[in-house]
Amino acid sequence: MSALEKDEMLKKIGRRIKDLRVEAGYKSHEQFAFDNNIQPKQMWRWESGYDFKVSSLIRITDIHRITLEEFFKDVE
Repeated sequence: MSALEKDEMLKKIGRRIKDLRVEAGYKSHEQFAFDNNIQPKQMWRWESGYDFKVSSLIRITDIHRITLEEFFKDVE
């Protein structure tokens, strides 16, 4: 995978994280972060497509009560 492809995939994952937050009824990443004990800056970074640890992705799926498979089925 090229660096460009990696960056594009990270952006898609970030969009998926944001979509899940919005589907959960949160307009603000700050309020979602506060309610789920996440640093707001970290939440912003995840949604912006910055690279992060797999453990962070597991935390996100746990919060939304979905599996990793469910998470990635909507990442195109």
